[in-house]
Amino acid sequence: MRPRIEITDTDGSPKVHVAPPRINLRRAKSYTTQDRGPLSATSSRFNFNHLLFSPPPSPSLPSLVPRRKRAGSDLILKARPSRVVRLAFGALTLFSGLYLLAFALRHGDSMPAIWPYFTEEEFEMVGQDALPNFPTPIVIHDARGRPRWTVSIPPNHDFPLSTQQYADMSGQCREVSARARDLHTIAALPEKITVDYDAPDDYFVDVAKAERTGLLAGAPGMIQPKQHAGHFVGVDPKTTTSLPVCKSSMTYVLESTDAGLGNTLMMLWTFYGLAKKEGRAFFIEDSRWAYGSYTEIFQAPPVPQCRPPPRHHMVPCPFQAQHLVVSGMTARDIFPSLLAKHLRKAGTGDEIRDLWRLAHTGFEALFRLNEDDLAYVESRVAEVRDKSKKGITAPNAPVVGLHVRRGDRHPLEYQYRKTYIPAEVFHENAKQLAETKSHSSAPIQTEPIILLASDDPMVYKEPDFSTYMPSQERIRLASKEVVEKGKGKKQPKFIRHFVDEAFGWEGGFFAPMFWNLGVSRKNNAANAPEGVEVEDVNEEARFMAPPSEQTLKLRSLVGRAYMMDLAVLAQASDGVVCAVSAMGCRLLGVMMEWEKGVGGDGWVNVDGGYGWTGIDW
Repeated sequence: MRPRIEITDTDGSPKVHVAPPRINLRRAKSYTTQDRGPLSATSSRFNFNHLLFSPPPSPSLPSLVPRRKRAGSDLILKARPSRVVRLAFGALTLFSGLYLLAFALRHGDSMPAIWPYFTEEEFEMVGQDALPNFPTPIVIHDARGRPRWTVSIPPNHDFPLSTQQYADMSGQCREVSARARDLHTIAALPEKITVDYDAPDDYFVDVAKAERTGLLAGAPGMIQPKQHAGHFVGVDPKTTTSLPVCKSSMTYVLESTDAGLGNTLMMLWTFYGLAKKEGRAFFIEDSRWAYGSYTEIFQAPPVPQCRPPPRHHMVPCPFQAQHLVVSGMTARDIFPSLLAKHLRKAGTGDEIRDLWRLAHTGFEALFRLNEDDLAYVESRVAEVRDKSKKGITAPNAPVVGLHVRRGDRHPLEYQYRKTYIPAEVFHENAKQLAETKSHSSAPIQTEPIILLASDDPMVYKEPDFSTYMPSQERIRLASKEVVEKGKGKKQPKFIRHFVDEAFGWEGGFFAPMFWNLGVSRKNNAANAPEGVEVEDVNEEARFMAPPSEQTLKLRSLVGRAYMMDLAVLAQASDGVVCAVSAMGCRLLGVMMEWEKGVGGDGWVNVDGGYGWTGIDW
């Protein structure tokens, strides 16, 4: 029962009965009904108390009756300790602190084992006699006791490392490098080192040198398990055993969380150019590539006249490492240093053209389609050229290539950033480019031949594009309508006959659709690598089920179609019109000669006033 205040008048003078003092120990609630929240008529807690609400006695008013005295036991437990006890406790604490300080000064070497969190040895990772059993950078000391650092990878560890290990390694290298420098000197870094991206780290020791000098316990003669040694494209272990080990090398691991193929190619070509400028042997590793085998799309790259080094000698950092590994996860950290070193040596002052030359060097060496697709591209280019000579309305018709990217790639220009560039913009720019590239001097200009390549099969049906010539017809992304026609209409044997719904590439290339190629619905995006953000993903299936052979074949077909489109546009066109926001547009700029394309007037961007750029971060 709630305590209440009762006022009676029996002898003529009012008497006041006060609620017990413990009622004041409860924190008073707000006195307004607004602060108590809305009351619902349908709630089971609904009552009429809010109509009879009265505030409890104010805790700030003095009590009108004397309080009950506390028991003697309560006073003993809650009384303050005497001054003697407090002085004794303080003296004991001071004596203990002085004793530990004196012990630390006399026995500094044994302190880490007793007090690890307050000594300088806290961040020392491993000792020379106890290397970790996982890949990590470590701090070591040379014969003179000077701090150095290197990267320790167990010789029998899987190669290549996982994407997460490569991603973590870059940050760990920076931390360990700073730790080694702090141990060596407390002076501030020189201004030149903090500004120059390509300043070498004087405290780094390469893995091979560390093993040779005894700083790392090497494993000479240890054989890598074949199933964990990776796959170097075009390198036959049987024929390369007699070759010497490369003095320096760069290995590009074809694995990324990006579903697109364009940015991977741009990085591959650019790093190939950097490797050649530094005199490094270049290898391509494709054991976990999302598009399957590299040779399904391209021919094997040129093989160096040396064999790859031991796998544990290939490290992702720092950039000065003798044998460097680059992947989609480490490229962003290693690229600025390598590019700064190249630009400093080139000294041309034209950074855009120097970057274009690096990518063009990689294109010339690596862009060789497989034999079947190459034969088709050559015949298609010859067909377009022959049609150009005959012309439509007059001979020597100019050929203009159009690259229209849709899907999950939106333009950079502000007004189209949430949609796509209209077809009439491409159409008008194609007509203007055809006028500048016309080969006829007659008063009546011949109608141009316009080649069209797009990731959206519905683009070819749009009125502005319906009369254009497809760049290639060997492999084309199908729409839902074409897929349903291919299946045909079958009469079901049962009343409730389940038929898997057909889907096509309407709208263009989307990453979730790519990751789901060949995957059942219950395992959505099961074959997407770690780090890919895809909705409705079965996480368990993603990491346990590798891509099936059918999935890799479908992905390879998508890549082949993309590459043949670019090859025909670059080789058969007098100029191309595209949007620089799409990586295919930038690749076309690399595949064309500088004077004909980016450096001339044959490469036209319709996505704002931007120029050619390279790798997309």
